[in-house]
Amino acid sequence: MPGSRRRIWFAIGVLATIAVPVGAVFGGTVKPFLLADLDGGGGVNIDLAVRQVTVTPVRAHVGDVVRVDVVIENKAEGSQTTSAHLLANGKVVASELFTWGWSPGERLHRLSFAWDTRKAPPGEYRIGVQAYVREDTSPFDNRLDVTQPLLIVPAGSAFPGGGAAGGSATETDPRFDTSRIGG
Repeated sequence: MPGSRRRIWFAIGVLATIAVPVGAVFGGTVKPFLLADLDGGGGVNIDLAVRQVTVTPVRAHVGDVVRVDVVIENKAEGSQTTSAHLLANGKVVASELFTWGWSPGERLHRLSFAWDTRKAPPGEYRIGVQAYVREDTSPFDNRLDVTQPLLIVPAGSAFPGGGAAGGSATETDPRFDTSRIGG
């Protein structure tokens, strides 16, 4: 029975650690003590990375809808609802909330933006996506820009060089294992 006694004392120690407020142990003011912080702060390693951005079409007319598909990876711990922002020449043109971190098996998050270009003046646009979390331990990978610019011409106009509307461009973070993206 010595093993049983040890287990009982261990269980009592664990329960006392959970049940006794920190301040009470030190004779001070009673304060709450969190064993796990699930809201994304204090001691939890937060690390989101924008891994892939695909723009379709890359040649469009004013008024066309440009679709931007994104893969964001939760590389660490925590759970939050965060905004992802679609950027055109560095300006936010669309935002979408997404929740990450509910399940360790759900590391990749796929988002799609539909940018209506009716109010966009003709020109070249650098498209990027940013998913920023204030507590992120490595914010350098929270944004990914597509190298090939999106060309928007006036409605009914021809494209330079006689090209047609359409095409797509994908930018993938070179550190990302694309075999995990799946079908």
